[in-house]
Amino acid sequence: MARCGSLEMKEHNGQTALHLAAAADQHTIVRDLLLHGAQVDARDLWGRSPVHVCAEKGHLLSLQSIWKAMAPGRQPIDVDAFNYNGLTPLHAAVASHNAAVKELRLTGRACLTATVELLQRKRVSVECIKILLLMGASFGMKDLKSGRTCLHIAAEEANVELFAIFLSQRSSPAVVNAETFSGNTALHVACSSLNRQTQVEAVKQLMENGADPCARNMEKELPSQLAPDGPVGGKVKRILEGKRDHA
Repeated sequence: MARCGSLEMKEHNGQTALHLAAAADQHTIVRDLLLHGAQVDARDLWGRSPVHVCAEKGHLLSLQSIWKAMAPGRQPIDVDAFNYNGLTPLHAAVASHNAAVKELRLTGRACLTATVELLQRKRVSVECIKILLLMGASFGMKDLKSGRTCLHIAAEEANVELFAIFLSQRSSPAVVNAETFSGNTALHVACSSLNRQTQVEAVKQLMENGADPCARNMEKELPSQLAPDGPVGGKVKRILEGKRDHA
């Protein structure tokens, strides 16, 4: 098929053989297709590249195969490409991790099997995120619909595990106060994230890494004005005021 120029044939959803191999996490087939010249930036009907597919599904081995295809002299990869929802692969991987965190929060540990599966999903999502960053993905890239960075998306779930990764990046100072199209920073989002056990820690991490508590969104709201009422909101507001919480 490579000799005939047929590797890019698409099925009814606009997916190439490489898309399908990535979707099934057939990493050895992904490797072979790339070695024979399959186009890694091909798009399906949703605007997804095979990298998007791996990021969404947490297919670590296939993403590793694509990463190895970035070796010098091989085809370049647009790792910050947008799908038709305006998301990069890194956005998709963060959303996938958030989804696992949310399911764990809502279901608790009622079912051991489900909990183990969700924890595994979280783990592979983190590894995919780390590989995407090594591939050169920008966590400061804004999505095309609302202007969220990966830090904003993580803040929606007060995702301190991902904060630890993103805030350790060299570009963190330039991203921590980035605004969405509505003017919200990640601190605004974290302060408004209700019923998250990690909300206080999320706000603390952002503040320790240069988040601005005086930033106002398009509604002229400060992050402190979005904090919930009650004990948790009180802790958040004390952190925003620069007071160490000894409670």
